[in-house]
Amino acid sequence: MALKSCNKVDINTYEIEVTVTAEAFCEAVKKAYMKQRKNLQIPGFRKGKVTQGMAEKVYGENVFFEDALEIVFPESVQAAIDETDLKIVDQPFDLDVAVMSKTEGVEMKMKVTTYPEVKLGKYKDLKAEYPETEATDEDVEAELKSMQERNSRLVSVDDRAAEMGDTAEIDFEGFVDGVAFDGGKGENFPLELGSGSFIPGFEEQVAGHKIDEEFDVNVTFPEEYEPSLAGKDAVFKCKIHEIKVRELPILDDDFAKDVDDEVETLDELKEKLNKQITERKTESAKNEFENSILESVIDEMEAVVPDCMIEQKKNELVQDYAYRMQMQGIDLNTYLQYLGQTVDQFKEQFSDSAEKQVKVALALEAIVKEEKLEANEEEIEEQAKKLAEQYDMDVEKIKELVPADQLTLDIVNKKAVDLIVDSAKKK
Repeated sequence: MALKSCNKVDINTYEIEVTVTAEAFCEAVKKAYMKQRKNLQIPGFRKGKVTQGMAEKVYGENVFFEDALEIVFPESVQAAIDETDLKIVDQPFDLDVAVMSKTEGVEMKMKVTTYPEVKLGKYKDLKAEYPETEATDEDVEAELKSMQERNSRLVSVDDRAAEMGDTAEIDFEGFVDGVAFDGGKGENFPLELGSGSFIPGFEEQVAGHKIDEEFDVNVTFPEEYEPSLAGKDAVFKCKIHEIKVRELPILDDDFAKDVDDEVETLDELKEKLNKQITERKTESAKNEFENSILESVIDEMEAVVPDCMIEQKKNELVQDYAYRMQMQGIDLNTYLQYLGQTVDQFKEQFSDSAEKQVKVALALEAIVKEEKLEANEEEIEEQAKKLAEQYDMDVEKIKELVPADQLTLDIVNKKAVDLIVDSAKKK
């Protein structure tokens, strides 16, 4: 098994020619026969007792060639790629088998996608906007309003019609062409008017009606709705049982003590919120500034990224999303059915993020190489300890799960980011 030739045929694409000796191929043919022998049956032979020679005589000499090629392909191709020193980022494609026989072995050509060449542009002394970090009075008031709403209560009212913002407890049943449809009925359902949880136009038509009033709501299902109902007109028979309005607590010292046992007055609560908001805005500003600088780095960089690398990253992001949903007890496929999306449609939502992440990784790798950034044993040990604390695991277990190479990569990439950001200027 050997590499016969290797030629660049396009950007990030090489064509390699690989040979497999007749001896190696014959051995693979024998393995393929042994794998299939128990299923072979020819008149005059008991099942599983057909010899290799007889099988080849009856079915043709090449009867085991396809399976034999599958046996020799991975090892022979990998050995050839190792000879080239190419960094491959996807499976070989456009396979062309020119020769395959017991006497001549195998000669095959294929194309491989290689790691892109990266030409760094400017990555130091870049400039980006740095967002405001100080909390404003408006920020504090907005936080207080949010706390008010979280501590509010629903109070029944019976002297007026329902209004947007109220919660109406309703019965409803939907009909299309006079026929009730599955999933279109509910009883004593608490609907917050204006929440957008029902079909567009539904909640607005509930507003204006009083308790015990029976009325119709006329809507059209969106085109992207469940296929059997998409685009159809529907009538919902409705009745209101109860109307509730959200009552907010008064913003005073008692409220402050109720929501935070570390303060005594509303002024103290505002001061604490001001500090917390400033801390959040400072962290957010750092992240936004860093992201802007990294955007500039990849804009300055020259690299043609293979589509397969972006596709691989999209798959990773989808898998990560599915894992996080699973931790919440939600199955991704069930979730997508609810959204009316296919996996491919869902995956496309990650296209921009995947492309950016791949480009950032390429840029950081190039900067690490350019700046000769390294990680020592002490730093690797410290990184393992941080992960252990983060995931509440033993340090040795982290070392088992996360290879030293990955720990090293995390460290040098962080050094590269720090180098870029520390040299950057705030606009």
